[in-house]
Formats: sequence, structure tokens, C-alpha cells
Amino acid sequence: MTRTRVVIIGGGYAGTMAANRLLAQPDIDVTLVNSRPAFVERIRLHQHVAGTYRADRQYSDLLGDGVRLMVDTADRIDAADRRVRLASGTTLRYDYLIYAVGSTGAISTAVRGAAEYGYAISEFESAQRLLTRLDELPPDAPVTVVGGGLTGIEAASEFAGQGRSVTLVCGGILGPSLGAPGRRSVAKALRKLGVTVLEAATVAEVRAGAVVLQDAAVLPSAATVWTAGFGVPDLAARSGLATDALGRLLTDETLISIDNPWIVAAGDAVAPACRPLRMSCQAAIPLGAQAADTVLARIAGTPATALDQAFTGQCISVGRQSATIQLARRDDTPVKAFVGGRLAAVIKEAICKATVWGIRREGAKPGSYRWLKGGTRPASTPQEAAV
Repeated sequence: MTRTRVVIIGGGYAGTMAANRLLAQPDIDVTLVNSRPAFVERIRLHQHVAGTYRADRQYSDLLGDGVRLMVDTADRIDAADRRVRLASGTTLRYDYLIYAVGSTGAISTAVRGAAEYGYAISEFESAQRLLTRLDELPPDAPVTVVGGGLTGIEAASEFAGQGRSVTLVCGGILGPSLGAPGRRSVAKALRKLGVTVLEAATVAEVRAGAVVLQDAAVLPSAATVWTAGFGVPDLAARSGLATDALGRLLTDETLISIDNPWIVAAGDAVAPACRPLRMSCQAAIPLGAQAADTVLARIAGTPATALDQAFTGQCISVGRQSATIQLARRDDTPVKAFVGGRLAAVIKEAICKATVWGIRREGAKPGSYRWLKGGTRPASTPQEAAV
């Protein structure tokens, strides 16, 4: 019997879930291509840079037997020939390709000095550089975090929890994706930690030891952490596939590329029916499972199921002892209800552990993962990664 070759590009939350779920069909050769030899718990990178948690772990702890891991980088997809060219020079042939390249941090090139002096936190390598920088600094050295979204809040509070002097420059509003009660909960916890929040301030320039605001105020900054904005790798665009303005692969409601029926996408880098979900592991893991189900349906010759996914809310760590859980409708719009304080911190930690546990369990029992359904999706814009 001919075996079906499935190549997955990207070993994040979506890619690892898809790889494990495909093992439900015994006649599939699954190859997972990832640029790193270790899985990164991206939702814990703010802890990693603070030195309170090691965010990388071995793939052998997550992937089921039968998944082949290739540590390499995809350079180009030749969709017409069903091949992936890797940076090492290797070419992989596939019957189906799952595109799960994730998202990247986007440091603004429009702000002078930001790319040169700013530190990103969205990927493991950039988090490592920031960790090294912080280790070099005395505990009282001022740190500036640029970006008032969930990543900025979590990073600022993590640093402040270690006793550092932290300023959070929001550039508009604190926690723009939160409801007003949840925003007030976060603001209260930040004040308790001693974080200086400049909600309306914007950055005009980043220097080696300072941040200059639009009103010409100069903030001393021994390390400037840039969390304002996310993008996606340009692999799909470079390969001639249809993407949206941000570079996310355009697919139909079953996650199949509108250009090529042998390419399926999942995670932060997909725009299903031009209406992408919020960039988050809460979306990426179910999307990975749905992408695998689409491939399995195609192999079986049955109709693929349309995207059906709902949200429950957003969890934001505010230091190690506090958090805010912003509850939401199934379409991801916030409601007035939230959980805050120590209880929320316990729940957030449990959720972080459950994400890894769910991927691991899928590897042991392919097809066992279930997700919340029945959500509707309003048109969305890129938002920061959050649980």
C-alpha cells in the first residue's frame, strides 16, 4: 500500500498538534520541519527572559512515535511540484503540506533606533539575547517595555516582580483587547508591582541607554523591550502563494490554500476565508488539529469540515502572584466578567501546563483532542499572542 507523505513546516503549538493528530492514520509518513531542535513554550517567554522558567523542551517529550523531526529551515515551497526546499539544500517531496510557520516579533523600522537598540521577546533566540542583557545589568537598572498589549503587560510585570524599575509605554491604551473591568484589574496589579504605566505616551526614538517619547521626554533605559506588534514569516509570499496584507496564507474555511489543494495551513500564519483568528495558542492548537483533520479527510476521500472554533477569553500574568482572566464570548469579544488576583494566577499556570499536556496526550492517543466549538468570527486584526 502506498504511504501518504505529509510535511509540516513549523514546530510550534499548531505544528506539533497537527503532527501528533496525523498519527491516527497508520499509513502516513509525517515529517516535521523546524528551525530549532527544541519546542518553545512561547506563552512562557516572559518568564524565560526573567530567568524564572526554562521555556524550551525536547521534542521527544511531546511528539508521538512515528513523527520524523528535521531541524532545518524551509527556504521555498514549490507548490506545483509538491516540494519544499530547505536551507540545508535538502528537498522534501510531499503529498500534503501543512503550513504552520507561526508569527514573529515585529520591531518597527519607522521608529529611529528601535531595530538597533530594542530587544524583542516573541521568539526564543531574541528572548535569549534579552536574558543575557538583563543578566549583565544591576538590579536597579531601569527597563522600558514598549507596547501595552498582553505581551508587554506580562513582560513588564515579570521584570517588576524581580524588583526592577520598569516603565511600560502603551502607545494608546493599556490592554486594548481587554474589557474595561479586566483592564482595571491589570492596572491595579501593575501599580502594586511598582510599574510606571504611560498609557497615552508613544516612542519617537530608542537610544543605547534611553527612550525618547513623542513629547521629547527622555526616559533612562538600560534595556528597551519592544513588544508592539507581530508579523508572520514571508515564506508563503516568497513562494508565490496568495497571502493577506500581513503575509498570512489565504485559505478556505477548511484551511486549504486557495491556490493549491495540497497545502493546508494552521496557526498564526493562516487567514481562513480572509478572516484570521486572534494570534494565540488558544487558536493555534485547535487550528493544528483541524488542519490535520482536513488532511485525513482528503486522504479518506471524504468532505473536509469547515472551521468551527470558539474562544473563552484571555489570561494575562501580572507577575508570579497575580493574573487577570478576561472572559469572552465565543466570538472572542470581551464581556464585563473577569477573574483576578491569586486565583487567576493559579488558573493561568494550570492553563499553561495544560497546553503542553494536551499536545503530549495527542501524541500518545491520536484523535483524542477536543476543542470548544460554536464560535462566530468577526473580522479581526493582528493581536499579540496570549493564552
